[in-house]
Amino acid sequence: MLTRLHVKSPSAATGWRRERSRASLAEVYGSIRTRPAGPFWQKLLAFLGPGYLVATGYMDPGNWATSLAGGSRFGYGLLTVALISNLMAILLQALCARLGIAAGRDLAQACRDAFPRAISWPLWLFAEIAICATDLAEVIGTAIGLNLLFGIPLELGVLITALDVLLILLLQNLGFRWIEALIVTLLAVIALCFVIEIALAQPDWRAVIVGFAPTTEIVTNPDMLYLALGILGATVMPHNLYLHSGIVQTRRFGESTEDRREAITLATVDSTIALTFALTINAAILILAAATFNKAGQTNVSELGDIHALLAPLLGSAIAPTLFGIALICCGLNSTVTATLAGQIVMEGFLDLRLPPWARRLITRAIAIVPAAAVTIWYGESGTAKLLILSQVVLSIQLPFAVVPLILFTADSRKMGALKAPLWMTALAALAAAALIALNIKLVADFIAGSL
Repeated sequence: MLTRLHVKSPSAATGWRRERSRASLAEVYGSIRTRPAGPFWQKLLAFLGPGYLVATGYMDPGNWATSLAGGSRFGYGLLTVALISNLMAILLQALCARLGIAAGRDLAQACRDAFPRAISWPLWLFAEIAICATDLAEVIGTAIGLNLLFGIPLELGVLITALDVLLILLLQNLGFRWIEALIVTLLAVIALCFVIEIALAQPDWRAVIVGFAPTTEIVTNPDMLYLALGILGATVMPHNLYLHSGIVQTRRFGESTEDRREAITLATVDSTIALTFALTINAAILILAAATFNKAGQTNVSELGDIHALLAPLLGSAIAPTLFGIALICCGLNSTVTATLAGQIVMEGFLDLRLPPWARRLITRAIAIVPAAAVTIWYGESGTAKLLILSQVVLSIQLPFAVVPLILFTADSRKMGALKAPLWMTALAALAAAALIALNIKLVADFIAGSL
């Protein structure tokens, strides 16, 4: 582990401007043993975990707000966006795993080592903005969940979410597997809650299937495009690209090209399985909104608090709002844990900071939560839905600044060697990036034209 931790390569030989420095999340780097031999499924078990931390970011409270708003307003029509964005996520996260394992750098380190400061520092700023937008959604979601279930005021709930940093410190001291276990457990609770609620809602399954088919209305209807971009921003999240390329290095694998190639395959299978699960949850959220609110003619439902109150009369069950609140708290807690880890990777990777673990956690958490808490307290409950959806659109706009460098790095044989991404993967990723940029330009144009 230590040999991998401190290896430095001449930049001229590797295509990097700077030598590789100590890894982010150094205290857990290479800390989890893998199986160099044995059946594929046994090897895979050692790699399962990072994908579920990444999947958490694809089903955070901001995703709930956009999916619920989309389902209530347009029925099942935006299911195709959830599917397409999830396929894009699988592709991009596979590139992240490849970068972390093949180059031994997370995306933040790669940007610092490949670009001059005039480029890397703005990219760092954009990454911090994206994490703040992520945290805004997670803080609001958790606070609303605490308010719905326990009557805790929104302002106090926001401050309570700051305690997640203590939970991360505790679990990481026990081992990174404990963090992964917490995330998987909370995801299982969320899944169970939605299984029950979907069963109560009894959706039109034929309409669900049709909803996965693409339609041009998504682009021609500005309101639909706005929500579609919100879903996209909530699904393919910039901080997840930094997170995955960092935490995949918690696994201890061999140095040879074949060992790393196998590690890339196992890490990609892990993230693909986890993101397929995330698609199921995201689709369930949208289906629930379509089968309850849209079906009842309530097409402007977007506030999470209103959704909680309306579920009982529409589903005819008193347990439905409670399940919704439980799932929301689990979702918010999961997301704040992973966003804090992503914040540490971004700060350490771009700035090469070397601070005690507790100080790094507090600093990265404060950078993200202080703006989120201020905005939440300022706007109060009445503006939470607009803030949640807007935060996801901000994420969508920030996404190209993470996606484009990722594609460039993984396609470069000087940086990746024999493990560079296949041409077909690079081409598909470039197509996805082009689509993202085009949609964001369309969104900005609609804002300027006053269409929204």
